[in-house]
Amino acid sequence: MIMKFTRDESIKFFKEHNKDEMYFRHALAVEAAMKHFAVHYGEDEELWSRVGLLHDIDWETTQSVEAGHPLKGGEMLREAGYDEEFIRAVLAHGWDFSGVAPITRMEKTLFAIDELTGFVTAVALVRPSRSLRDLEVKSVKKKWKDKGFARGVDRAVIERGGELMGERLEWLIENTIAALLPIEGELGLGNPA
Repeated sequence: MIMKFTRDESIKFFKEHNKDEMYFRHALAVEAAMKHFAVHYGEDEELWSRVGLLHDIDWETTQSVEAGHPLKGGEMLREAGYDEEFIRAVLAHGWDFSGVAPITRMEKTLFAIDELTGFVTAVALVRPSRSLRDLEVKSVKKKWKDKGFARGVDRAVIERGGELMGERLEWLIENTIAALLPIEGELGLGNPA
């Protein structure tokens, strides 16, 4: 598929609907992870990363599935002229609420890593270094077991996504760390020089 919107146009579109920097950082994290996994699987990096960037286009408006997330996002993307394949992936990341099951590799990956990027970032933030550079899979797994940590992250969704992808949780964590490391400064992580 040929993307008809540039990254800059997509960022502008996102920022028109989401003013909170925290939401933009999450969008950047999911964008980076989707690009990483697209490269790994030999898929369309531009498409995958753009879907990652805009998957929560409606979040600041809706704030919850009860208020229409991600269905509202699908409507916003359709009105803006995004392709149906693109929109379907966004809807599939909210499978339980949209009723659109993730079928393609891109949809399954987005479903699995959306919340995982937030969890990995949360683990990095509580470390003394506040960095991904020294973050190991075992540290993430240790926090995974602590149900009081990052309560808002639905671990079952991530596990289910990994199963859909046919990948082990440890592998997903390792690759998500690797994907986010190059942009950790943009995510508010690490110690800026």
